[in-house]
Amino acid sequence: MQLTDPKGRHYTISLTSDGYFHSTRGSFAHSELIGKPEGSVIDTKEGKHFLALRPLQSDYVLSMPRGATVIYPKDAAQIVHQADIFPGARVFEAGLGSGALSLALLAAVGEHGSLTSVERRPEFAQIGVANVVSWYGAFPSWWDVQSGEAEEILHGLRDLDVVVLDMLAPWELVAPAADALRAGGVIIAYITTTTQLSRFVEQLRTSHAFTEPEANETLQRSWHVQGLSVRPNHQMVGHTGFLAMSRRLAVTGCELTPTRRPAPAAQSEGWTWDGIDFSDLEDRAPTPKKLRRIRRDIAHRADVEEGGTTKPGAHFAAMAAQLDEEIRASHNTQSHRHTESSASAPAAAADSGALTKNEETHTEISEKLGK
Repeated sequence: MQLTDPKGRHYTISLTSDGYFHSTRGSFAHSELIGKPEGSVIDTKEGKHFLALRPLQSDYVLSMPRGATVIYPKDAAQIVHQADIFPGARVFEAGLGSGALSLALLAAVGEHGSLTSVERRPEFAQIGVANVVSWYGAFPSWWDVQSGEAEEILHGLRDLDVVVLDMLAPWELVAPAADALRAGGVIIAYITTTTQLSRFVEQLRTSHAFTEPEANETLQRSWHVQGLSVRPNHQMVGHTGFLAMSRRLAVTGCELTPTRRPAPAAQSEGWTWDGIDFSDLEDRAPTPKKLRRIRRDIAHRADVEEGGTTKPGAHFAAMAAQLDEEIRASHNTQSHRHTESSASAPAAAADSGALTKNEETHTEISEKLGK
């Protein structure tokens, strides 16, 4: 449920038989809300009021646990509309992330379509799948989730209607997408920086397999409307990313060349992307500690949805065991590296029996990891 206080603040909670909602604006037992119709107003003992509604999908994606940054609803809506994703469409998605875009794509293709989502990081895929399952109540039968490299998986697909790219280097999938798409199919990429946008668009052009690309961005500004006081709000959802779209040609090399002349400085002599360093565009992943907390949260949420109580269950226990095993494996790897580093210490220091500051640090860390 999504609770809204008098000041418009939103709180998303999972109702349980033994749950209790606490906030600075008031508190109440979940049992007071369970069984009431959607749209009810709850009165707290502090004299505050909360409106209770089931969250819309746009509300859910902004409040759900996330490992990777989500695609905002304004961009997900544009992707569905611009790519003409219809019920029954066959769609490929590179970059599952936290599952925000997957929710929009699954709803658009429907049960008679298919969505193949690929995520290279298993822990992100775990979070994304959990968010989608929580929304639908079960794993959608028309959804195929695979872990690995998107390029390798895309090579095995044919006659796709749409290829959606949400990844660091979308230009690497232009050629595989050309082979996988049907004639007239759509390739669309969500891109965050201008350098990525430029390279992706130029790669589409030089492939000679797609129409002239189109690029755009969407800005969302809400308005304050109260009597005669009608004005834009001071805050808005500004730039989140660019969308670049193109369509597959029937015959490679027969694209329609634009007749407009480019600006004189648009193409420098001998321009090439070779040697351009994109290392500063690495994904900003959450810390391992935060990622473990998010994974524990989604496991506990699954227990809440199945059992109806706040008590941890089988999902939480399985996740705890998995995280313990991952931490143990990580510690063993680090301990092995420290052992090798200590073994390769200078012979002179070993003969004198004196340890340098760095060697002492390695020894202490190895002892701690061993314990």
